[in-house]
Amino acid sequence: MQNFSDGADRFQNPLIVQSDRAILLDVHAPLADECRNALIPFAELERSPEHLHTYRLTPLSLWNATSAGIGPQSILETLQKYSRYDIPQNVEAWIKEVAGRFGKLKLVPAPSPETANEAAPASGADDGSASQKIEPRVEYLYLLASDEKIYVQILNNPATKKFLTPASGAKDNLAFLLELTDRGIVKQKLLELGWPVQDEAPLNDGEPLEITFRKKTMAQKDLEIRDYQIAAANALVGDKGPGSGFGTIVLPCGSGKTVVGMQIMELLQTSTLIVTTNITAVHQWIEELLDKTNLTKDQIAEYTGENKTIAPVTIATYQILTWRPDKTSAYPHFSLFRQRNWGLIIYDEVHLLPAPVFRVAAELQATRRVGLTATLVREDGCQGHVFSLVGPKRYDVPWKDLERTGFIASAECIELRVDLPVALEMEYAIASPREKHKIAATNPAKILAA
Repeated sequence: MQNFSDGADRFQNPLIVQSDRAILLDVHAPLADECRNALIPFAELERSPEHLHTYRLTPLSLWNATSAGIGPQSILETLQKYSRYDIPQNVEAWIKEVAGRFGKLKLVPAPSPETANEAAPASGADDGSASQKIEPRVEYLYLLASDEKIYVQILNNPATKKFLTPASGAKDNLAFLLELTDRGIVKQKLLELGWPVQDEAPLNDGEPLEITFRKKTMAQKDLEIRDYQIAAANALVGDKGPGSGFGTIVLPCGSGKTVVGMQIMELLQTSTLIVTTNITAVHQWIEELLDKTNLTKDQIAEYTGENKTIAPVTIATYQILTWRPDKTSAYPHFSLFRQRNWGLIIYDEVHLLPAPVFRVAAELQATRRVGLTATLVREDGCQGHVFSLVGPKRYDVPWKDLERTGFIASAECIELRVDLPVALEMEYAIASPREKHKIAATNPAKILAA
């Protein structure tokens, strides 16, 4: 724990860490900008009014940090460095306990099916027949637990029981056998139980495709890939070994996330499916690919409501993928995910990924994938699905850094407060929280003030 030996200077620090895990940042403090950048890897911004910005520590924010190599001790040291007061003991203990959960469960390749048969019964078998035959065509993974308490907790949990079978032949006997096709749903279920899974199972290389950047764009301008774009792509691809090749990249609007996606494509040299928000974004991707890479028009296809073709690089919209004739029908266009041996799936603006797509994303855990976004916050609260099915945050960069270097435009935010018209005050007073928000948002006085 900290003490007050730092003297009066400590009360110039910008942070106040509260016992409910909220963090207040005094934007007028001398180290405010430096502190803001230090918080980005492990805390979520909730509110940013004029004087005090509110951040919050959440399990997901800690697991995103630990997956990037920022452990609980490093997080605590950052908070202690910038905090005005001692960190509450309950928060310190919570950080150590929750952040320390990442890596306690790991997914690794299991032996061949024949060997696996000797180690465990088939998935779902409960009659003790350890020698029951498993079809050789099915592939398997081991879920390894770091200690017996975690193992027993998962063993007795009904949410995961039907997917996991105790595997006595694995290291230390603290392992479960699961089918490769259950990889995604198991990660989802375990995250809901508060146990993030470190996925170190191998990924498919997919269909080869030669992709290189041009030296000059179609307009004969020199093409320069920025350092942070290269770093973001490298952070995702890694060494192409276990535990790499999937995750989320967070970069500010206007920073060139499309170029990061293309950089990843160049590193992997494989057939790629890109899913984005609307037909305008589809055409922007096609224009960027033609302008900046060696890909030709016949190598790039558009899969939308207007044109449904498939090529080595295919760009689709979330809308077409989630279309179905009626609420009880299947999603016919989900078949696109299986039309080719994709080596990479890019989820553009992953914070807008529709919930139905998580279903098919759970089946594609053996495919390299990246989510591109400016924020990990989702309106439906499904950030955990992004973490478990697309992958943890691999890279982000403070927008202030890019603003200082001129890579994105400078932003000036001015807050102007206007009164609610008297005629709306009673309606606002008796409205539900949701309706209050709507009345305030549509306040006609805003038009006059604009």
